[in-house]
Amino acid sequence: MVETMPDQAMATSEHMQFRPPIVRAAQLAAIMRPELPDLARDIIAEIRERIPEYARPMDGPYGYWLRVGVQQALASFFDSVADPTAPHEERDQVCRMLGQQEAREGRSLDSLQAAYRIGMRMGWRRVMEVGLRYNAPSSVMTSLADAIFAYADEIASLSVQGYLEVKALSEQSQQEWRRRLLRLILERPAAPLRAIAELADLVGWTVPDEVTLVALEPGQLGMPEIADGTLADLGVTQPHLLLPGRVQLSDRPAVAAALAGSRGAVGPTVLLADAGHSLRWARRALTLARSGVIGESDVTFCEDYLVELWLLADDRLIDQLAQRQLGGLSALSQGQRNRLEETFGAWLETRGTAPEMAERLKVHPQTVRYRMRNLERALGGQLSDPDTRFAIELVLRATRLRDRAAR
Repeated sequence: MVETMPDQAMATSEHMQFRPPIVRAAQLAAIMRPELPDLARDIIAEIRERIPEYARPMDGPYGYWLRVGVQQALASFFDSVADPTAPHEERDQVCRMLGQQEAREGRSLDSLQAAYRIGMRMGWRRVMEVGLRYNAPSSVMTSLADAIFAYADEIASLSVQGYLEVKALSEQSQQEWRRRLLRLILERPAAPLRAIAELADLVGWTVPDEVTLVALEPGQLGMPEIADGTLADLGVTQPHLLLPGRVQLSDRPAVAAALAGSRGAVGPTVLLADAGHSLRWARRALTLARSGVIGESDVTFCEDYLVELWLLADDRLIDQLAQRQLGGLSALSQGQRNRLEETFGAWLETRGTAPEMAERLKVHPQTVRYRMRNLERALGGQLSDPDTRFAIELVLRATRLRDRAAR
């Protein structure tokens, strides 16, 4: 038999005397209570650092609900460990509210689920530290691990319920969310594609690469059935639609039929990021069609009038250009000026001889020669400069388009 030395016996006795007592799950939950405020602060800091969507000022309503959510989740978990019959109504309400908030913010649940995972991981790490400190047996730690994972699934499920409650909106509310999506797409400066994608996911809309915008006259009563995925904003002073994808030549009859009874203009097909440009051109085309400058039917397709849209993009600029290039004709009477401009236009378009121009204008060739001499005299030799000829041709074409509307 090995004889134990007095010093060794004393050391063994002291070691046993200061070994922390073995605790059970309910006792460990009570021991964790003083740890919760610091743990909540650490979890919130980690969430805000790891998830950009939650990195908002903490003194506002968003910060308030983040604090409430974390504190309520922690307190409710350790309450249930200490007393499995403890009520959870307040926790359930907070978790549903968090899911509802994500839906109203136009996001998916990915960020909230990530926040729950961060909280679960940091909470379990702290429980392990405390458990080791107080010599909790492995069976207790195993049961707590199972409880934490089950609890995380439970609160995540509650948030999904709240999220779906908002997502399962009435048809009217669905249309409102789709209007918000359309406004987000047209927003300037451009909204992040991720924000558009998340809101599109909320309303079940597939984000296309290309879109075609349609400008409508006010008074459109119902939602035109043009294509799957059509977005509309009709209750505004300048109602408009977004059609996903390209409007092919073969699609035009269907578009015109869907818009029957409403004057409209279909903009060019553009990338999603350029949707605002398509709508701007469509609105300009609608204005020109309304005044009779372009278009012969209720529905005008911008693709057919790109040159006209460019020429008439700015009426004031046309006036300035006309004054600069044709100012030499201002001393003439309106009748003389009209005849000279008509003759000059024929010359620019045909580059022909006097007989060819005379046949086009239904006048004598000598009359054409006479008018061309007057033009050269009035414009001071500008006809020999190609840039000036080009500018004058632009002015004449734009002026003719405007005169057509006036007539």
